[in-house]
Amino acid sequence: MLRTSALRGGLAAAAVLAVGVGCTVRPADGGTAGADGKSGGSGAAAVAPPGSGSGTPSPSAPPRPSKNPAALPTGERSPSGSVSPSGSVPPSASASASARTPSSARTPSPGVAKPRTVMASGAESDQVRELQARLRQIGHFDRTPTGYYGTLTATAVASFQGKRGLARTGTTDSVTWEKLLGMTEKPTRDELWPPTERPVAAPDPRCLKGRVLCISKNSRTLSWMVDGKRVSSMDVRFGSEYTPTREGTFTVYWKSRHHVSTLYDTAMPYAMFFSGGQAVHYSADFAARGYTGASHGCVNVRDEQKIATLFAEVKTGDKVVIYW
Repeated sequence: MLRTSALRGGLAAAAVLAVGVGCTVRPADGGTAGADGKSGGSGAAAVAPPGSGSGTPSPSAPPRPSKNPAALPTGERSPSGSVSPSGSVPPSASASASARTPSSARTPSPGVAKPRTVMASGAESDQVRELQARLRQIGHFDRTPTGYYGTLTATAVASFQGKRGLARTGTTDSVTWEKLLGMTEKPTRDELWPPTERPVAAPDPRCLKGRVLCISKNSRTLSWMVDGKRVSSMDVRFGSEYTPTREGTFTVYWKSRHHVSTLYDTAMPYAMFFSGGQAVHYSADFAARGYTGASHGCVNVRDEQKIATLFAEVKTGDKVVIYW
């Protein structure tokens, strides 16, 4: 009988010790569970955990976990060294980590393909000319199409994009281009290559014989004359009052297809020099700005196709007549 009592006492002590070192399951109500998963438990809860400093604790006091992090598995230690009862990171640490993590990192957004670039600044092509003509149809480009994608074209594209709720990049991407195509009509040849708009002046008598570049300051036109017949004509622009274009009779003494001014560092395509540094040449500035600007003394032509044809026909030694 004594042996049976002693055996029962030993088993009870072992059960109490097991509860004291944390071999318990926390139930949903937050109390301490016994080995059968039920809340409470007689005998086990009545014994204080080792090192509590109390020989006879209150029967309702739950066992306290060890304060020594090293006494528990590594997975149950918090970053600060404290121990989470269930082995998870404390709620405060989890919330802090979540606050430091960008929302884009927590919830990655699905990839969205960027629109394909169709035309951009620096491009030069017939498609750019079409872009400018289409923008002009709906009031976003008020210049003659040049075929060159410069600052004015980028500004016009950005204006169109802003009006249609698109990003104002100034670059013509596939979305911008498709929207513009849907709102405009295919440009005519005259829209792409506007004809001479100014009435051509009657030729000066000096222009009626031979091969002559007949240039009128009054009408601001150039007529290419061969034996008294007008072969072609085009609008021209002259120098300002500070750098006037010389008047008189001259001859073409030099032709330079890809000329660049060494004095002003500007392009002078299809240059046909007739007096010192003054020449008849194509001007992208004239094509873009019209008569709001002026040359440094040269005769500017704004229709590139026409002057390209003229350049091919004019020969060194042909006459140039500039008059009022």
